[in-house]
Amino acid sequence: MKNFLIKTEEASLTDFGKYPGDRPVEELIQHGIILLDKPSGPSSHQVDAWIKEILKIDKCSHGGTLDPRVTGVLLIALKQATKLMPILLKSKKEYVALVNLHKEFPKKEIERVCNEFVGEIKQLPPKKSAVARRVRKRNIYYLEILEIDKRNILMRVGCEAGTYIRRLADDIGKKLKTGAHLQELRRTKSGSFSEDNLFTLQDLMDAVEEWKTGNEESLRKIIIPLEKIFDNLPTVVVKDTSVDSVCNGAPLGVNGISRIREGIEIGDWVGILTLKGELVAIGKANLTSQDMLNKKRGIAVKTDRVIMKKGTYPKTWKT
Repeated sequence: MKNFLIKTEEASLTDFGKYPGDRPVEELIQHGIILLDKPSGPSSHQVDAWIKEILKIDKCSHGGTLDPRVTGVLLIALKQATKLMPILLKSKKEYVALVNLHKEFPKKEIERVCNEFVGEIKQLPPKKSAVARRVRKRNIYYLEILEIDKRNILMRVGCEAGTYIRRLADDIGKKLKTGAHLQELRRTKSGSFSEDNLFTLQDLMDAVEEWKTGNEESLRKIIIPLEKIFDNLPTVVVKDTSVDSVCNGAPLGVNGISRIREGIEIGDWVGILTLKGELVAIGKANLTSQDMLNKKRGIAVKTDRVIMKKGTYPKTWKT
């Protein structure tokens, strides 16, 4: 995790807003995310529909579609958190795949060919995909062979969002001058979230029933504040006096900033947080981290999507 650069020493000493962990469950449902262990069978959209029914909400969305037979990490954004889709859909992914070759090859030959797919590759989406069928560039960050059993290869793949692992398996087979197909697939990471803390649909149903009887502990473990998405992403922390102007869609000026996470580049998606850690909005960086720190005037972040309700913090700006 990158460190924060301190522009001004600030602390939130007001009663406005609240720390994300202090939200009542009803509010948490409006501003939460669920790390779901998607089962094999239903589509990602069907999972969305079930969650809306379980929580009695009208809006939720998943961060990166999984095919019906694919299992694993499916990040579900609830209500206000759906505004974060531009960030969620672009987050890096990791999969464990079982690929079946149509004939046996020596281990060294399989490893050699797989290594050729690390880096930038070109892919033509499958015929049944939801996107236009044109060749696209995608990055494979790592491809690790975990086990080889005759014609079966178990591999771990870290890749850019929008990479088709089924197509990758097919292309590996073509490179080996034989056929290959994806036999099983599980997503093990989405952004900074891994399969270590997943919950099932049944867990969610049980937790909601417990909540109805007055026990909210289980539901609080399953629905986490949307701010967790920004634990390792570009963020700026703003003064209390700057919050409401951002809530009204105004761009964030450098004078309204208290802290800046290192490594922000122009054009990055940035989370704008309060001193209490609440997400106010997301926007595009207009300056680098260092320029935000050093400049005394200028626009730091162009506000794109507002998350916090207007009036949560007092108005201190003039029209």
